[in-house]
Amino acid sequence: MPRFSVIVPAYRVQAYLHSCLESVLGQSYTDLELIVVDDGSPDRCGAIIDEFAARDARVRPVHLERNTGLGPARNTGLERASGDYLIFLDGDDALTPHALRAIAERLDHTGDPDVLVYDYARLRLDGTAVRNRLAAELREDGPAPFPLDDRPGLLNLLMVVWNKAYRRAYVERENLRFPGGCYEDTPFTYPALLAAGSLATLDRVCVHYRQRRLGNILGTPGRQHFDVFAQYDRVFAFLDARPGLAHWRGPLFHRMTDHCFTVLNRADRLPPGADREFLRRARAHHRRHRVSGPPPAGLRARGRDLVLRSGSVRLWRTLRLALAASRRAGRPARAALRRARALLLRVHFAVQRLLPTRDLALFTAGDGAAPYGGDPGALETAFRMWSPRTRTAWAAPRALSDTVPPETRRLTPGSLAWWTALARARYLVTDTGFGRPVRPRRGQVLLHTLDGLPLTRAGLDAARPDVDAVLADVDTWDLCLSGDSHTTLVHERGFPGRYTTLEFGRPRTDAYQRATAQDVARGRALLGVPAERTAVLYAPVPRPHPEPSLDVEDLARRLGERFVLLTTVPDPGTYPPGRVIDVSRTAAPAATLCLAADVLLTDCSPLIADFAALDRPVVLWGPDRAALDAVRGLYPVQVPGAVAEDTAELARLLVTGACDGPALAELRAAFRERHCPHDDGRVAERVVRRVVLGERAGLPAVTPPAERRPAPAAAPVRATGTGPAALPAARPAAGYGLAEQR
Repeated sequence: MPRFSVIVPAYRVQAYLHSCLESVLGQSYTDLELIVVDDGSPDRCGAIIDEFAARDARVRPVHLERNTGLGPARNTGLERASGDYLIFLDGDDALTPHALRAIAERLDHTGDPDVLVYDYARLRLDGTAVRNRLAAELREDGPAPFPLDDRPGLLNLLMVVWNKAYRRAYVERENLRFPGGCYEDTPFTYPALLAAGSLATLDRVCVHYRQRRLGNILGTPGRQHFDVFAQYDRVFAFLDARPGLAHWRGPLFHRMTDHCFTVLNRADRLPPGADREFLRRARAHHRRHRVSGPPPAGLRARGRDLVLRSGSVRLWRTLRLALAASRRAGRPARAALRRARALLLRVHFAVQRLLPTRDLALFTAGDGAAPYGGDPGALETAFRMWSPRTRTAWAAPRALSDTVPPETRRLTPGSLAWWTALARARYLVTDTGFGRPVRPRRGQVLLHTLDGLPLTRAGLDAARPDVDAVLADVDTWDLCLSGDSHTTLVHERGFPGRYTTLEFGRPRTDAYQRATAQDVARGRALLGVPAERTAVLYAPVPRPHPEPSLDVEDLARRLGERFVLLTTVPDPGTYPPGRVIDVSRTAAPAATLCLAADVLLTDCSPLIADFAALDRPVVLWGPDRAALDAVRGLYPVQVPGAVAEDTAELARLLVTGACDGPALAELRAAFRERHCPHDDGRVAERVVRRVVLGERAGLPAVTPPAERRPAPAAAPVRATGTGPAALPAARPAAGYGLAEQR
């Protein structure tokens, strides 16, 4: 008996069926049977099913002589299923990688509930995946399993059959089957949730729901959409037969009202001229199943209820026209207000630039969209300590206000106060700019910081650079803060300008020299890292395309319970909890991530310099380094870590501790001497004393790298003696002529 019976009906989906079946058979969890029902499809679906059955014994093909419809085809598969749990998948959709393993682990963890609800993402035509906007309903906190009364919000989810796993014994006991016709999911999924004695949720995207341009039955106008009435009659009949579920009539009635109004209001549902008949039947349905109680909350919901209760086509058309007219009239007005506001703000900015500067420093990171931290954050702290007369402000949206220290004023980018500060602040400090080129006025100083150690080619060194944009940005810089001679020479060549380079170090590394073991523990607790586990920070270079090639979930399984992966790669929610923590959604600065992690896994992220300052192991993912070198170009810098070319080798380096050792420690020490010569914990102090206080002599002496004592790792990797680390295949540092000349 397999753990899962995956049931896939197929009708006119030959273009997508291959990828659908591959997504099931390619799962890392293999205890399954795949029942594929050819529902009399006139295309090549039947042949594709037979091809898969011939090559994989887990495929059980079923060929129907005629088209019966989606519901009966699913019933056919259900009757042949032998697995513990039933999973339904449409022939044009797909399971995400490792979905069945995540489902199996969650079922084991929650004691085999009757129904497990998991999440999905809409797969757009351009290949991007957008997660369900109600994903918060699938949170896994609290006791599990639970009855529906404890989580009634689950009824607000899309009532489809393919975002749930059903215990087959429960389905057989309740005699749950699909009816014919359209909206066949409704009388199956609602009863399945309502009657379940135990439910559980999985906060993970397990299905990619393909958004097709053509062929979707719900997007095809026709009388089949009248089936919605019969399907809800079946749902209420199910309730009538179970008096203990009577308290769900009200919520189901409101869900039915919303569903019927959606069918009425969508232009791709009803055939022309059918709206009057549909409303007449909707009114009868409304009267038949109406429940006593308060009206639905919200003006829009009350309008829907009024239209269906009256059955008036004239009222429906009047309300629809009024809403459309309101939207059309509002768009020009809103656009005019935006233009007027922008004009007034620019006038205000120009007037403010005529006034004297203030003893104010304005800081920002990530074009004003990043949380407090990085080099600008370290400098802001140093400004308050070493130049207390200079007021400081941080530009960030309201959502990030909790990351800004209480003693620092927060300004919303684009606000009146922000424009005023931009015009009159004596010091402007940023790592990427202020969202638009702002040329400093007389009496202003713009200090530009850099994002760690540059390893990928940038600026005019990049392939097909936007020369005008690069030079327009560079021409706003007065000072550029560099960490080492390599960074200085790279930026003077890639970003040529009249600015002055201050080769003082990287201010954000100050935290690594001052932090204690307690600070490390607090950072790990903030991110949810268990104290006893070795934390691996996976931080590839951000890129739009292609995505990083590393399979994070596969690596997490290979590493085992002793490790936890912190990944900066944004994900629509497919990572399992416990083994992998998605830190891309946190507002934690890079310093917190680095202090919390014991090992850095990357291709060529600028964070390599941070980890070198911490003297912690670095492991490089070779395939992505090669891809980046081919597409963007890498500067030939010898990086301080072992290189892995496949996942098995990567797991071995981490599990055995071969990513650390005497040889690699020597490599890190040489790297610090060359690329972290000033990062001794007092970088920001030197910058403020030089830039603000005007000190040129008497600045604190730099502590040599060998004498520094950075914050200790919480759970460092331990060598097991199974073999030496594979040293990185890096080009010698002498190959970089400019750095040697300096």
